[in-house]
Amino acid sequence: MTTRRLHHLFKSDGRAFIVAMDHGALDGPMPGLERPAQTIERIIAGGADAILTTYGVARTFAKELAPLGLILRSDGGATGLGSGSGPSSIQFTVESALRLGADALAVCAYPGSAHEENSLLNLARTVETAHAWGMAVLAEMVPGGFDSSPEFRTLKSIRAAARIGAELGADVIKCPYVDGFESVVGGTYVPVVILGGARQGNESDMLLKIKAAVDAGGAGVAVGRNIWQAADTTRMTAAVSAILHGGATIDEAMRLLG
Repeated sequence: MTTRRLHHLFKSDGRAFIVAMDHGALDGPMPGLERPAQTIERIIAGGADAILTTYGVARTFAKELAPLGLILRSDGGATGLGSGSGPSSIQFTVESALRLGADALAVCAYPGSAHEENSLLNLARTVETAHAWGMAVLAEMVPGGFDSSPEFRTLKSIRAAARIGAELGADVIKCPYVDGFESVVGGTYVPVVILGGARQGNESDMLLKIKAAVDAGGAGVAVGRNIWQAADTTRMTAAVSAILHGGATIDEAMRLLG
């Protein structure tokens, strides 16, 4: 069953275009996420393969999400209203994911951070329970945490974090892109997708990063703000899809943006 569910996320070319729409659980109605149904419609029109989102979105917009693979955000912690980032906790379990018809659960882990042990335990326990039900797990491996300093964003740290996620049983690794990404991919044995990160002002910069990751053997992307905060969400989705699944050059992808 795990393999079957992974085929809902990855196309026949072995690549996945995941749009992350779980940001509302942290920061509320961000620009681009005010009307989830409209955003979902636009990413489907552009050619997205799957969505990573919250329980609320998955439950409320089940009809709109039907054409997409579904990854449920399992964990959560401090919101953007707080004064700091605390340790993540498991908020939704495999039973929740099964009721929603999800294909995978997503869990963050922060090797090297103050919350390392807790986050790795969350991942291990989620994998153990999910696999008992044939549910896949995407491990979001971010060395030092999302606000980590540059020494955590090195090739060595990201390569180690990706492998740690695989060793704990994750079916897919999501991690930051770094120069030398082929070493990250070569150092693990499950598909590795890159996270999109903060909104980038220049669309070509994001597309260049995605193409570099794919050329290095990456299995795709899980990108959010750079898709649904773009000037045209559908066109940006189509441009990314063209690189991932169509082998488009940067110039060809940029022409899709109009």
